[in-house]
Amino acid sequence: MRTKLQIQVSDYKKFPDDELVYRYVNLHDNTAINYLYERYGHLVFGVCLKCLKDVDAAKDMTQQIFIKMLDDLNRFHINNFKPWLFKVAKNTCLMHLRSSQPATNNKIDISDDMEFEQEKHQKIEQEEKLNNLEVALTQLSEEQRTCIELFYLQKLTYSEIVQKTSYTLLQVKSFIQNGKRNLKIKMEALQGMGQ
Repeated sequence: MRTKLQIQVSDYKKFPDDELVYRYVNLHDNTAINYLYERYGHLVFGVCLKCLKDVDAAKDMTQQIFIKMLDDLNRFHINNFKPWLFKVAKNTCLMHLRSSQPATNNKIDISDDMEFEQEKHQKIEQEEKLNNLEVALTQLSEEQRTCIELFYLQKLTYSEIVQKTSYTLLQVKSFIQNGKRNLKIKMEALQGMGQ
């Protein structure tokens, strides 16, 4: 029994991300999270440091992101863990910067030229759209979200999605079509909430 446990622990480093996520979510295996942290903690810290430009703030933000991740993994079906985690890290830092910006940057904003201001607003709008898209995707049914991510993000064809998911061609087309419509509705609702 003990040897079996030792073999399992030594195998954690070999497990792909989706296996570690599966073990945490479905088997309540907290060791799996330790290995995800070991694998990506320093990279998330790097993203936070680049955005926040402060070591202590970056350390705190890294901890917050991983705590939020535990909740998100249980609430949402996450495909492609690494790109998802980086997106969450970047968006969390940007939202943190935006929320603290008005108080600290008032004087700088006045001296900025109009072109820079317009560019900054466009970037913020784009970030908000991406944030809304990310949230809206998590609100779709698992079938719709899977098909949309495979089709638009991974650029798979209908037949490749059929092979990967075991849905029929008709189901794949339907999930993508309905998913697109639902995404649009959910993003409009999120945009309305933000105004």
